[in-house]
Order: sequence, then structure tokens, then C-alpha cells
Amino acid sequence: MYNSVFGVRYQTTDYLKFYIEDFDELNADRYEFTSNNDQKLVGYHYYIDNSDSKAVIVMAHGLGSGHNTYIDVAYYFTQHGYDVFAYDATGNDESEGDGINGIPQGVADLSYAINYINEIEEIKDLPIMLWGHSWGGYCVSAVLNFHPEVKAIASIAGFNRSGDLIQAQGELAIGGFINFMMPYVNSIEGIKCGEYSSSTALSGFANSECGIFIAHSSDDTTVPIEYGYNIYYKQYSNDPRFTFIKYSDRGHSNILYSDEYINYMGKFTEDMKNYFNEKSPTHEERALYYNENLDRKIYCNRLNTELFKNIVDFYNLYLEV
Repeated sequence: MYNSVFGVRYQTTDYLKFYIEDFDELNADRYEFTSNNDQKLVGYHYYIDNSDSKAVIVMAHGLGSGHNTYIDVAYYFTQHGYDVFAYDATGNDESEGDGINGIPQGVADLSYAINYINEIEEIKDLPIMLWGHSWGGYCVSAVLNFHPEVKAIASIAGFNRSGDLIQAQGELAIGGFINFMMPYVNSIEGIKCGEYSSSTALSGFANSECGIFIAHSSDDTTVPIEYGYNIYYKQYSNDPRFTFIKYSDRGHSNILYSDEYINYMGKFTEDMKNYFNEKSPTHEERALYYNENLDRKIYCNRLNTELFKNIVDFYNLYLEV
């Protein structure tokens, strides 16, 4: 069961991909580096020419696709004075691996990515910030166990422990029986991922003095808020280095997006459903429909700018700390 989810590769859906040409003045330099088992990972340094960067933000993507899904996030940060290093974790898109190996593998890959940017001349001397969504939100928090030098992180819809995502989805699928399976899951992760499997967000927070930005929505069913935000808020709500933003109606992914985009995609999906007369289109048919009908201007400008402005303002506070 574990290998059916984590022993397979994940590729970004072709018709949902971003392209560098979608974003004015954005540059991307490709790099290759190795992770903990000598597997090759691919990352990109995103930047805008002739801008004096304040810091480099290392981005960790969510489960199910590589970093391409978040290039619009990288672009937003570059427009606000930051360079970005984003990479595909093991078993995703351009990086090597027959599968993603396990949730703690994301922490290992992020740790090696942070180590690697010290070899990139243009950004090696910049302060380091982290940003992650979902799986990436867990990774940017847990990696503080290995990199307390990080200045600030933003964890969006993340969770505390590697097993939390499995437990949350298991409860939806099989109820309380998942509790009997979790010791076996933890053993599998320990074998596969070693020291990284015991890393939690809370232990990372305790190991670092960096700024922590946490955002979550209470109606998130992919990563229920009690697996992340609520745990952190209970312990750190009065700690000045923590900033908490709680939504009530943004779900898991829509927390990142504007109302305009959410409404547009709702109508787009309904129109596509009507076009195919409610039959299930093939991948090729769906791709053709997207390519011919998707408004890429809206698609490439879909972010919840209120949230991202808060994140940038938060990063700015920690530049001199």
C-alpha cells in the first residue's frame, strides 16, 4: 500500500505546465545536484536581470507534481526583490528516482538543495528563506532540524510529522483502523529514509531561531488543520517570531489562489464538462480542450496576492536578523 503511493513517479500534467515565456523578464538557469542516495535532482535558479536580490528563497513543492506547478509563486518572489531556487524532489518531473521513496525523502532533498546553493556563485552569499506548500510545507519546517541557519520560512497547509498525511487520508478511507497501521508505516519510513523520518516541524522550530509563517484553512480535507496549524498555534501563538494566518473557506490548494481564478476555473471546468456531454474525455481530448480554451493570462496570474504580500513582508522583517 505504501509503495503504491510513494513508490511511483509523479509528472506534472503536460497541459497544466508553466513556461518561462509566460512570465515577463523571468530568467531560469538549470542545475543538477545529488541527494542523499546519489540520485540526481534538477533545480532552477529563477531571477530577474539587473535586480539587487535581498535573499534566496528555496521552494519545496507539494505531492503529485514537480516544482513547475509553482513557477508563478517563484515569479511573484522575483518581482519583489528575491531570487528563487526551486527543484524537483526525488521521483518527480526532471529528477531521478523510480518513486518518491517516502514523505521524509522531501526533507532530505530540501536539505541537499540548501547545501547545493552554496555552490552557485550568484546566490551563495545571500540569506536563505524557505517556502513550501503541503508536503513542501512539512519539509521547510522539518528541515530546520538540519539547517538552523535559515532566516525565515513560510509553511502553507503543511503538517507536523511525516505520517500525518497518511493518517489523515487513511481516516477518510478506512476510519480508525488506520491507527493500527501507523506503526508499520513509521517502520517503513525509518528503513527507507533513516534519520529524516524522525524529523518533525515542531522539533525543527525548536532547533532554530528563524521566523515562522504559518497559513492554513480550517476546511482543508487533504491536510486537516489539526495536523499542522492547530498544533503550532497551541504552542507558539504568543511567540513573536511566529505569524499565523487562518482561513475558513480556502481548502487545500485554493489557499494559494485568488477569487477571480477560483471562479474562472469553476466555470472552465463546468464548460468542459458540458462540452464533453459529461462523458470522461481521454487525456488527449482534455489536453486539446485546455490548449484551445484556457485563458493563460488568468492562469499565470492566479495567486492570492494578499497572502503573498504578507509572506514577502514577513521575509523582509528577517533580512537583518
